[in-house]
Amino acid sequence: MPKTFIIAEAGVNHNGSLDMATRLIDVAVEAGADAVKFQTFRAEKVVSRTAPKAAYQTVTTGSSESQFEMIKKLELNEDAHRLLIAYCAKREIQFLSTAFDPESVDLLDKTFNLPILKIPSGEITNAPLLLHAAHAKKPIILSTGMSTLGEIEAALGVLAFGYLEDTAKPSMNAFQAAFCSEEGQEVLAKMVTLLHCTTEYPAPFSEVNLRAMDSMNTAFGLPVGYSDHTEGIAIAVAAAARGAVVIEKHFTLDRNLPGPDHKASLNPVELQEMVRAIRQVESALGLAHKVPSLSEMKNRSVVRRSLVAEKDIKQGVLFDEANMVVKRPGTGVSPMQYWDYLGTQSDKEYFPDQMIGE
Repeated sequence: MPKTFIIAEAGVNHNGSLDMATRLIDVAVEAGADAVKFQTFRAEKVVSRTAPKAAYQTVTTGSSESQFEMIKKLELNEDAHRLLIAYCAKREIQFLSTAFDPESVDLLDKTFNLPILKIPSGEITNAPLLLHAAHAKKPIILSTGMSTLGEIEAALGVLAFGYLEDTAKPSMNAFQAAFCSEEGQEVLAKMVTLLHCTTEYPAPFSEVNLRAMDSMNTAFGLPVGYSDHTEGIAIAVAAAARGAVVIEKHFTLDRNLPGPDHKASLNPVELQEMVRAIRQVESALGLAHKVPSLSEMKNRSVVRRSLVAEKDIKQGVLFDEANMVVKRPGTGVSPMQYWDYLGTQSDKEYFPDQMIGE
């Protein structure tokens, strides 16, 4: 069974500090995550100067600054990316980053040649960004928070169109045609992983709807993972048990640090516990067929039963319910043959607790 790809989402929890960012990488490595992910954006390209904060951002960072002012302080420039990518290589963990604008896609793709691009939930209707990302011809992980199946299909149409380098003018009809084509379906199956997500911080357990993973897989035939914003690790582990191919989870050095995402993130110990639990679940899932395990085989004879004499039985006496019972161990005749013996003659003498047929 393929291993669940676990992304430790550092996001903007570095608070603009490279020292903190490298410490986050260390935490991800120590936890055993497969990748550590940051965010790549230019505030001027993403947020207008008058855009309000989300409610959770106001709760965690106050209302004295705008969303633009808040995220501007959290940018990572090209030099910072270079340093963090090199540090990840040194620590032997994959570096990933979410791109929020075309220039950031180019930085991750052309400058640093990252093998995977990540598109966040908020950009699933950003057709120009989706098209630009698809032109990179890299595998894409697409988060689907706040989306309907129809919106996901529309986004996949843009990606299919971009991957195929269709010569038609980009349009909703062209995107739909690309999605519906055999070539489009083939390239999507090869290149795109969807992440189910509930875009709230923290996400209420009652609104997670993990069964949507099944619906997405059925609807699109694509691998589906889960980006978790709930408190704790239980839902991420449950998603892995339901077959999520990717698990993404925010983490922080300390939930009490200032910043928009710290309070909805795991601390280092919790991240370790999540990775450990997911790996245990993977090991426990096993294969679909029901057969005794190797460790069970040695216990079968101990806990199962055999036909035994309840009391002294003379040769030639008929076996009946009074003189034949079932007891451990299970090394003799199976109790499944109990009725085959009832009413037949004993071929020898038996003493109490002696196995019948031995």
